[in-house]
Amino acid sequence: MCTLEKRGSLFILTLTSHDDEQHRLNPTLLSSILTAISKVNSQATVGSALVTTAHGRFFCNGFDFRYAQAAGSQSEARIRLRRMSDSLRPVIAALFSLPMPTVAAVSGHAAAAGLILAMAHDYVLMRSDRGVLYMPEVDLGITVPDYFAAVVTAKIGPAMALRDVLLRGMKVRAKEAVEMGIVNTAHDSEDGTVEAAMRMGEELARKKWVGDVYGEIRKRLYPQVCGVLCLTLQPIVSKI
Repeated sequence: MCTLEKRGSLFILTLTSHDDEQHRLNPTLLSSILTAISKVNSQATVGSALVTTAHGRFFCNGFDFRYAQAAGSQSEARIRLRRMSDSLRPVIAALFSLPMPTVAAVSGHAAAAGLILAMAHDYVLMRSDRGVLYMPEVDLGITVPDYFAAVVTAKIGPAMALRDVLLRGMKVRAKEAVEMGIVNTAHDSEDGTVEAAMRMGEELARKKWVGDVYGEIRKRLYPQVCGVLCLTLQPIVSKI
């Protein structure tokens, strides 16, 4: 599950560890995250920001394959996996549409769909003493959904870094992730990562940007992602 807290100008979305320390994305967790982001959207004011983090040594370890395999047959497992992918799509769309700056505090491993969740934020901070970023699809023998590819292509600039992440299945640690331009900064501990994300969120919130304008500029910055997610653009002028 996840929790949502409002602390001053910040909305803090936390993946919790009641029954799965890896925070694997199953229908229950995906629904909980989407509900939380929708609440943030409805309560957004000028000068807000979102910080997303997680408890424990995992940020998010991707889709819940245990849930998929529990369906019994291989065909039913594939159906469940496809449904989870379909359920993550609106979560990513909601993050790209959110009318405020967003910061992901990657406090542990972020793999596959979990990495996509992190990279859907405007800024990504990562813990350096533990955890990797990892897109294991090439090792697992499965293709990536179109919106996965769009997000990764939009957020990882150098072609060689993009190749290493997707075609080599490279496990990227924090220092390498900073050098490759995947994350903004690396920090010594879970607490340090979250604290830095909070400071960044507060700094961004103090800009008091008009949220709708901020969200529309973000969408225009990533046209391929918006096209795949079917996000429409709205002309907004807040001041003349």
